[in-house]
Amino acid sequence: MRLYCRLPLLLLALGLRPAGAADIVVDLRSRVEAFKGSGEWRAVSLQQSLQVEKTAVLICDMWDKHWCSGATGRVNGLVARMAPFLESARKRGIQIIHAPSETMAFYQDSPQRKSILALARIDPPAPLSLPDPPLPIDDSRGGCDTPGQFYKAWTREHPGLRIDASDVISDSGAEIYSFLRARGIRTLLVMGVHTNMCVLNRTFAIKRMTALGIRCILVRDLTDAMYNPQDPPHVSHDAGTQLVIEYIEKYWCPTAISADLLRAFGH
Repeated sequence: MRLYCRLPLLLLALGLRPAGAADIVVDLRSRVEAFKGSGEWRAVSLQQSLQVEKTAVLICDMWDKHWCSGATGRVNGLVARMAPFLESARKRGIQIIHAPSETMAFYQDSPQRKSILALARIDPPAPLSLPDPPLPIDDSRGGCDTPGQFYKAWTREHPGLRIDASDVISDSGAEIYSFLRARGIRTLLVMGVHTNMCVLNRTFAIKRMTALGIRCILVRDLTDAMYNPQDPPHVSHDAGTQLVIEYIEKYWCPTAISADLLRAFGH
């Protein structure tokens, strides 16, 4: 057998992979202000190659119940589409991180929680100083579009999202950053709720991870906003969510849609 025929076997024996063997190519959308200061932003499409073993899915605050009944209903709808997406991502070898904030007591005895707690902490670098413009929607009253008052309604992640033995669970930015570094993960596919609140602002979410040098991609059809159309800019709930997605594309990270990612996974 000639050397070039034996090379793939040799690489496998050494624990290496041929260049590009586990890469996927994903379609992304971002926004640019071509003429600076004009306020005219244009959507741009690009393709990005990702190494499977250096990519993870992060599920933000997909709780079993929300204090806002409208939010709970929309989360239930997201779960129906998110669950099969996660199964396909796992089959492709992508790491899944469950981050249901303020519910770690529920998971304290689970192996997926214990495994991330067992990791040594890795100190993050000094965060990048990035601009943080105001949101395009007013969520100062909580953003609920149905009657209700705030209370801590959640106890766990939505049970419709399966937690596999290979997954991990955390709501700590320090723990998740250490896990990413330990695994050599450079890219997060972020999904969950809510774009204008937790998805941007949790210690494990887009703003913080971007500032620490982790590349984030928002899966824009597997997310939602906390927005009440009675508040500025007085658009529909869906239009308010789209405004926040566009804001994220302008200032924080590109987005993708789940159907394109599934095609890239090959499922």
